[in-house]
Amino acid sequence: MLNTISEKAKPIKLLILDVDGVLTDGSIAFDGSGIEMKTFNVRDGHGIVLLKDHSIHVAIITGRASEAVTRRAKELGITDVYQKCWDKVKPYEELKTKYNLTDSECAYVGDDIVDIPLLIRVGFSVTVNDGHSEAKAVSSYVTELSGGKGAAREVCELILKAKGLWDTIISDLNKTT
Repeated sequence: MLNTISEKAKPIKLLILDVDGVLTDGSIAFDGSGIEMKTFNVRDGHGIVLLKDHSIHVAIITGRASEAVTRRAKELGITDVYQKCWDKVKPYEELKTKYNLTDSECAYVGDDIVDIPLLIRVGFSVTVNDGHSEAKAVSSYVTELSGGKGAAREVCELILKAKGLWDTIISDLNKTT
């Protein structure tokens, strides 16, 4: 099974992420002024940066709209951000055209039934450990970690390892100057 997962992860040139339940644990909090707050995992962010550093595009497609998502995407250098998007296939098709990609070169990480139409289209479909059973049933891979708890980082590392890039990343970090 792991060979199949590596085979699906190796050609990936675009990773698309949902937000609530993937980059966050799915909780939504509001401050006293009604401003929505989200908690993001810093390791997920570092994994995203590592992908981008190795010329792998990263995009966000999420059903909710939030200033917190806009800010986090900007911090991570993610320019392809689609919010308030219930039909996630339309922006997916736009991204494929923009980057001249095939389905097999695209990965998507989702967590709920609204993600199923996209999960069944991409070459490498992933659902987080605490995702909905219906989403898990159509996914190529289910993460060991939960949404907002390192699941996105797990996927980033899996892609980098499948491409043979991980050992170089670690080796470069171990070099002393």
